[in-house]
Amino acid sequence: MTRQKPEVREVNENDLEVTKPKDWAGGLPAVYYSMEPAFDHMGPVRAGRTLLSMNQKGGFDCMSCAWPDPGHRSPFEYCENGAKAVTWEATPVTVAREFWAEHPVSELRERSEYWLGMQGRLTEPVHKAKGEDHYRPISWDEAISIVAEKLKSLDDPDEAAFYTSGRASNEAAFIYQLFVRGLGTNNLPDCSNMCHESSGWGMGQTLGVGKATVTYDDYVNSDLMILIGQNPGTNHPRMLSALEKQKENGGQIVAVNPLPEAGLRRFKNPQKPKGVIGRGTDLADQFLQIRAGGDMALLQAVSKRVLEAEDAAPGTVLDHEFLDEHCEGLQELRAHLAELDEQTVLAATGLRSEEIDELADRYLKAEKVIITWAMGVTQQKNGVATIKEIINLLLLRGNIGKPGAGASPIRGHSNVQGDRTMGIWEQMPPAFLDALGKEFSFDPPRDHGVDAVDAVRRMRDGEIKFFLALGGNFVAAMSDTAATEAAMDRLEMNVQISTKLNRSHTVVGEEALILPTLGRTEIDRQAAGVQFISVEDTMSAVHPSWGKVAPVGENLLSEVAIVARLARATLGNVVDADWEGFEADYDRIREHIGHVVVGCEDYNQRIRQEGGFVMANGPRDSRTFNTPTGRAQLTVNALDPLECPAGRLILQTMRSHDQFNTTIYGYNDRYRGIKKGRHVVFVNPEDIVELGLEDGQLVDVHGEYVDGKERVLRRFRLVSYPTARGCAAVYYPEGNVLVPLDDTVKGSNTPVSKGVIVRLGPASEGLAGGSGEENAAADMPTTV
Repeated sequence: MTRQKPEVREVNENDLEVTKPKDWAGGLPAVYYSMEPAFDHMGPVRAGRTLLSMNQKGGFDCMSCAWPDPGHRSPFEYCENGAKAVTWEATPVTVAREFWAEHPVSELRERSEYWLGMQGRLTEPVHKAKGEDHYRPISWDEAISIVAEKLKSLDDPDEAAFYTSGRASNEAAFIYQLFVRGLGTNNLPDCSNMCHESSGWGMGQTLGVGKATVTYDDYVNSDLMILIGQNPGTNHPRMLSALEKQKENGGQIVAVNPLPEAGLRRFKNPQKPKGVIGRGTDLADQFLQIRAGGDMALLQAVSKRVLEAEDAAPGTVLDHEFLDEHCEGLQELRAHLAELDEQTVLAATGLRSEEIDELADRYLKAEKVIITWAMGVTQQKNGVATIKEIINLLLLRGNIGKPGAGASPIRGHSNVQGDRTMGIWEQMPPAFLDALGKEFSFDPPRDHGVDAVDAVRRMRDGEIKFFLALGGNFVAAMSDTAATEAAMDRLEMNVQISTKLNRSHTVVGEEALILPTLGRTEIDRQAAGVQFISVEDTMSAVHPSWGKVAPVGENLLSEVAIVARLARATLGNVVDADWEGFEADYDRIREHIGHVVVGCEDYNQRIRQEGGFVMANGPRDSRTFNTPTGRAQLTVNALDPLECPAGRLILQTMRSHDQFNTTIYGYNDRYRGIKKGRHVVFVNPEDIVELGLEDGQLVDVHGEYVDGKERVLRRFRLVSYPTARGCAAVYYPEGNVLVPLDDTVKGSNTPVSKGVIVRLGPASEGLAGGSGEENAAADMPTTV
């Protein structure tokens, strides 16, 4: 099965190429860039078996996307990035035992994310002992014992933190949080803390639920779709098919974004003739190129126009029946928006009044409106308040709880929403903890634990000494690279449950372990037979996922098996749980889920229904709202525009088209016209001239923050790009260097990655992409 590892050679970013950005997404290039790496890395048999099973009934759920599956599915129900994610995971290339002796951790720390991932799948546990600079292979029994003994030696359970990425299954997540709470802590940071935490808080406080209030069918049947701060062409390409259907059904689309993204302009569906030989489908009817951080002002301005239209024609604009029966706060909102200053709005948004008028007119004419958003909103300083303004606008005309309408945060990771449903949160409500304690005969801890940002702070201060990650790449994903890496260096033990190498395996404390696990594509055979897992998509549909190919190594354990063995070795009889039975038969876990998690009753039966089942959602299903008053809340939010001094720019981080989260598939961003490099900063051509710089020049990007610490990205290529005036963008995770640990979203504590004030200066000496002596991140070579 094992295939030869592709050559990974170092290159110099002086070879970086810049071409004109694309004005459409998809088409035959998407097919080519899906198939070419799949066949090259996996071979035709394994590639065919995985790709044709992805997102199919009886197949496995894509690990790179939380987009829901339509009722009628194409045989090719995946996108370019989904195919790349499967290729990345299901590759038969494996890390040889000799690798660990040949490569010390200090050397691996200098390697790029791409190089690390290209070494292949991990197949045996490895351990870096205290004082050593090499991992060495060990047995599973030894690995489990080392971790368990360390946990039992801690003076306080709160000296440990347990991170989770969105790739974990519902079954693994449920017993993981049980294990952690059985240990006696709620320190359960997860990837939601860094992305959609703001959505949970904003929607929870206004609607009583932090999940989308729409279904897939609502998308295709809406009259108007407003997309704010998201790039579906790269981050969730399967959404483009739903947008295409919405347009074919007569709907309209408005895109609000600082950058003109190809996937918001035109889609060439490669499964349709017009997407291969024709023009495809034009998507956005209106594009509002907003200044970064200006979305809250725009939404308030549109709501004000809606209220003014009602005043001009009383009883014809607002949904008074809905507002009277289900909402409160209308008069307070009306009074607040009456004082909104138009010039303040225009300065904050960078838009013209006529553009806002056009959006308001579209909203007033549409009977069924969906507003959908992603991290372009959630990672703003006022992200929570901005989401509350989205809810305000929807509530005014009753666009919650009716077909074709609603609020729709788009999660990117495949089961990040399911993990939260299963209890992966540092602040689970008392009712969940009561049910968990009753089910397993113990008293769960009640004090709130740490989120991702607070975990780094406590590691930095020496209060957290042990860190275990169920998937993910915490070091690369977190803000303030210097602070995060320095904090991780202070740990006494770092444990990663992973499929492939990443930077989090190289930035470790005194002692570290890597525990290799099955991928979602692989057959999971346990004592009771072949097992399936379950996941929840971004619209609350829960469905099973079955691995379809043989594991790449005989010594691999599933996530469930690893967690169950760790819990059994660590907890003893503290929790009345059949850990051995959980590993043998996942139905036993699901039986407990059905008893503990509200909405998952009869879980084993319902998950076996065709297509699974959809979690209940009060606002969507019955216009009921789990708020203190039982009514949806129209809220008053003080407008606080982002100020940017002269000579400075507002910077955001974003993904390239050749990556998923921190996983780098390659060094090309086809839609933005970047090839053979990532160390670029995108700036409006007029701003380049105004700053006295030149397109193509090498610059240093200096982050400015009140803590007085200078954060610098060294020798980035300046790329003239049609961003909004006064705005700039760099790729994530490289740009995390510039995001201060203590600069977080008001109300959610999410890092502010969409609103960093920077200045550009002539490049210093050094390697392209270096982060300077001010930061812990090393100068890393680029690879292809």
